[in-house]
Amino acid sequence: MRGTLAVRVTALCLAVAGVVAVVGGLISARLVVSTATGVTQQTLSDQADVFVSQFADNRIGLRRMVEVLNGQGVAVVQARPNGTVVTGDATAEKAAREAGLLGVTEPQHKTVEVGSRTLLVELRPADARGAIALVREAETAKGTGRKLIRNIVVALGIGLLVAAVAGLFLARLLARPLTRTAAVAYSMTHGRRDLRAPVEGPREVAEVAAAVNDLSDALQRSESRQREFLLSVSHELRTPLTAVKGFAESLADGVVTGDAVVGAGRTIEQEADRLDRLVSDLLDLARLGADDFRLDLVQVDLTALVAESARVWLARCAAAGVRFTVESPPGPVLTAADPRRLRQVVDGLAENALRVTPAGRPIVLSLGVLPGQAVLQVRDGGPGLAQEEYAVAFERGVLNARYAGSRPVGTGIGLALVHGLVTRMNGTISAGPAAEGGAAFTVRLPTG
Repeated sequence: MRGTLAVRVTALCLAVAGVVAVVGGLISARLVVSTATGVTQQTLSDQADVFVSQFADNRIGLRRMVEVLNGQGVAVVQARPNGTVVTGDATAEKAAREAGLLGVTEPQHKTVEVGSRTLLVELRPADARGAIALVREAETAKGTGRKLIRNIVVALGIGLLVAAVAGLFLARLLARPLTRTAAVAYSMTHGRRDLRAPVEGPREVAEVAAAVNDLSDALQRSESRQREFLLSVSHELRTPLTAVKGFAESLADGVVTGDAVVGAGRTIEQEADRLDRLVSDLLDLARLGADDFRLDLVQVDLTALVAESARVWLARCAAAGVRFTVESPPGPVLTAADPRRLRQVVDGLAENALRVTPAGRPIVLSLGVLPGQAVLQVRDGGPGLAQEEYAVAFERGVLNARYAGSRPVGTGIGLALVHGLVTRMNGTISAGPAAEGGAAFTVRLPTG
């Protein structure tokens, strides 16, 4: 089970607060202990300086000073010139000896470990009267450290409590819009397209909600186009099927006899061919997105391919009374492509052009060369398209749905199939107005 966002954010806040409190406390403790020890050492040093200045002048006052120092936890150790050490504290004497009391010639600061105790020692030479040492246990620093550790523990507890509350609040604040967005996304999987996620919260969360809304809009548009496409394909299938069924029934019932049988048979053949093209286009379009759609890419001479296509379309255009023109360079133009699929592209564009071009108007099959690419064009003198329609010309069924009642149309998937084939051959295709007055479809393929 994965933890919720609230749990994770709260745990993160607790971890950060704990680490900050512990690290900060340890550093503070080290600094405070070090500072306390330094202050204690400096105080002891000042006391030693004052004691030495009084040591040679005032024996009565000196005894009082020793009592005052003892009352403050400071032991006084005297080393006489004959090497005798005088003190009332054996531990202090041992610390003073280890610190070098008997051989001191200048003021010295020492820290001596005696057993488990840490003692601060201040050594001072006393001229003809030998030397003295002030010894004090570093309890002040240790006590300060212990108090600081207790304070750190208290601060850690408070910090963790505050972090837990802040983490829960922050997690709920972040999770609320994400939960709503997830609910919208879940509804989308069940077909709902009318819901919208609230675009709120931090920028990243708002971007997720906006992306889900954009996805919902895109799905709605895509599904709408799919429905229109299916309606268009259904209509295209129903028309030839109705014709085939009607003529077949007429032949079967004996309504069509004699010479009319030949015409009926040709009509049935033409409609069957139309059905075959529609089914083939649908299959090819469906397979374009599959991994097993095979393209045999070889070196193709576009000049020869254009010449071969021109022989076919010259005859078909002549039969329809349309002027057909070829523009091609004299030399070979090589590109890596599937020759059968590339010919399918040219034939598909030429067939679309011939369908809408009136008698007497031109169709141009053009081949040009630019640096690094070959440019193959099919231009016509038909009615053309509206400017905004060129951008959607390769979407399935769009042009078919718009012009089904006003001009001859194909299956509605021919241009989509052409676009897919060109793209799979590493080329690009675009649509725009032609100089001949109609539409121009331009295919660009890499050369070499």
